[in-house]
Formats: sequence, C-alpha cells, structure tokens
Amino acid sequence: MTRMLVDVDTGIDDALALAYLASLPDVEFVAVTASPGNVDARQVAANTLALLELCGRRNVEVAVGAEVPLAIPLVVSPETHGPQGIGYAVLPAPSGAVSPRHAADLWVEAARAHPGELTALITAPLTNFALAIRREPRLPELLGKVVIMGGSFFHQGNTTPTAEWNTHVDPQAAKEVYAAFSGLPEDRLPIVCSLDTTERMEMRPGHVRRLAAAAGCAVEELVLPEQPVGLRSTSENPLVRHLSDALRFYFEFHRLYNQGYLAHVHDYFAAGVAAGTLDYSTRLATVDVEVDSPLLRGTTVADYRDLWGKPPNARIVTDNHPAAAFEELVASIGGLARRMG
Repeated sequence: MTRMLVDVDTGIDDALALAYLASLPDVEFVAVTASPGNVDARQVAANTLALLELCGRRNVEVAVGAEVPLAIPLVVSPETHGPQGIGYAVLPAPSGAVSPRHAADLWVEAARAHPGELTALITAPLTNFALAIRREPRLPELLGKVVIMGGSFFHQGNTTPTAEWNTHVDPQAAKEVYAAFSGLPEDRLPIVCSLDTTERMEMRPGHVRRLAAAAGCAVEELVLPEQPVGLRSTSENPLVRHLSDALRFYFEFHRLYNQGYLAHVHDYFAAGVAAGTLDYSTRLATVDVEVDSPLLRGTTVADYRDLWGKPPNARIVTDNHPAAAFEELVASIGGLARRMG
C-alpha cells in the first residue's frame, strides 16, 4: 500500500492525476490539500472533493491551507483551466465538507505520526509545503518520498519564457522548499518532474476515445478538432463524461496557443512517479529559484556540475516513456470508470 499526502490546485491535469491515483487499489489517500494556483484555494478544495467522490473515494480529508502565495499576489488561470478550474466539466456537488484543519498542520501531524512511511505528491505551487516545512523543519526527513511537479530547466517556460506555472505562482515557496532539502541523503531528495519531461506527456483525442472504450462505453467518445468549440459529452459513464469535458477545454486551450489539439498532462506523470507505476530516469542537481528579478521571477536554475559548491537538493527527471504511460492511464482510469459506471 502506498500511503499518500497530495497537494493540488485542481486544475484539469490535477483532476486527471487524482482520478488515476483513485484508480489504483494500492493507493491510500491520507489527505489531499488545496493550494491556490489554477483557481483559488476554496474552489480547488471543492473541485477536489467532488472529483474524489466521483471516483469512489469518499471520506478523504480535504483541507485548505494558504489562500495566497507567501509574498506576491495570487494570479489564477481561467483561460487555461476554465472559470472553475475543470474546463467544461460541471461536477456534482460533493456531499463531504472541507476539513477545518489547516493543510500545513495536517501534513506535519501525518508525517510525525508515520515517519518515513508517507509519499508526498505536490502538483500545485509549493505554498502549503513551504508552510508545513516552516512548522516542522524536519519534514523533508520525515516523509518517505517526495515528488514535485514544477520547474523548467532546459525547456522553455509555459508562463514566461523561462518560468513554469507552479513555480511562477509562488517562487518564494519553491525557493524555501528546495533549500530545506539541501544536504539530505540522495534517497530523501525530491523527485522533480519539470516541463523538460512533463511536456512530453501529450494527451490526444485518441486517448480519450480509448479510455471510454476501456470503460465499456457503448458509443465512441469523440473529442475532435473539427467539432464545435465547447461541445459537451453525452457519455453514459459519469467519469468519462466529466473527464472528456475537462480535456476538451484543455485541448482547445493548447490549440489556441499554437500547440496543437492536445493537452500536456503534467500532473498525471508526476502521479505515476509518486505511485511507482511509471518508468523514468533522474539526475542529481542543486536547484535554486529566482524571486527578485521581474524578468526572470519563478525561473528554476539547476547546477548539475557543482559550480556553486553546494550539495544536491533534487533529483530531476531527465527521461520518461509517454507511450507506456498512456497505456497505463487508459487501462487504469478506464477500469475505474467501468467499475464506477
């Protein structure tokens, strides 16, 4: 059993990542926490509760922590993920309620209670994780495995020419988090899934069609570039229908910005790394984050050659296998949708 603490800013690709993790019978959600990012933290929590319930994972504790970044104003991305964060999908209202606990307190209490046992996955800005480390500086040592989706090293940024979204939303938090891992043993360093490899995870209409077929849907699920913008799914399977509506919005966004009719599903890859279901390679590096320059704010810099003379604080993913990853996604989420449908 993989016991997971997850921090999200749900988010279309966060939703896909959560659905994937929910499809794995050997994954237990210890808690899922909401950071501000793609939408505000309260909307993130509502999206997360609803999505988990849709996937059959009721009674998972979902908590809000920070509602703004550590030192700069919050910027959200309705143009990328839709006004509610999940594209065209309109999820059923959740029956559960958001936890009264603060996300950072929840992370600290869980890690102290289960030292070395928990896997941490952060697919959001690192705000809540930084606050948790402020509360408990030993948190990087108490967690068993840490996976971060964020940053860009040899790849163009997706928010500015050099900065990736999650890091750009709260660069101060990212800087604090990487500094907290300095000097730890290699197996305690975070595994960083940056744009260098997550932008290879290109979900396309064929994957949606195959996912619906794996779910046992009687009618093909067609999300095609020639269809009208904003067309909604009529699938009889609720999970397929909602994921299809979310992904259509994401496909349309990427096409609008000349990237093709596809979706970069960054967070799904990070979820697979955290769950141990996807293959990848890493390289040790010392990572720092620019927080002051208006031109470069949120830029992640990796020293692979010890030029700074500082110990490594990250294991950056350098290679992955998208074709195999999408085979896994289609089979696993398709199987969950079949069971739930």
